[in-house]
Amino acid sequence: MELNEIASISGKGGLFKVLKPGKSGVLLESLDATKTRLVANATHRLSLLSEISIYTTTKEGTVPLEDVLKKIHQEYKNDLGINADSDGSELRAFLKSVLPEFDENRVYVSDIKKLVKWYGILVEQAPEVFTQQKKED
Repeated sequence: MELNEIASISGKGGLFKVLKPGKSGVLLESLDATKTRLVANATHRLSLLSEISIYTTTKEGTVPLEDVLKKIHQEYKNDLGINADSDGSELRAFLKSVLPEFDENRVYVSDIKKLVKWYGILVEQAPEVFTQQKKED
């Protein structure tokens, strides 16, 4: 599985594997033990993980989520030392250790919580995303 096959839906927890596009929307399956299937239509705000970036203070202004996830995996493997329920200052310190140039004014604690949750899901359900080489467009 690749990050362009994994989606997040605004308002729904967790991550979803993109199974196939349909006439009324995109067929998704949750990346958890329930394997719940649903059709995301135009009213859902669906984001592929490959299209998400994190704001930085660099000239580029953002870093792809894929790069951040791989850096987390290199440094922490399966033990982040924190979880999504950790204190906001701990979460910010964690992201700063991985991405020192993240924009503290535009990246909220809720974003870091989501990153930590997603990382946990990916380590468990799709560990291959951390070892794949990035495809050039």
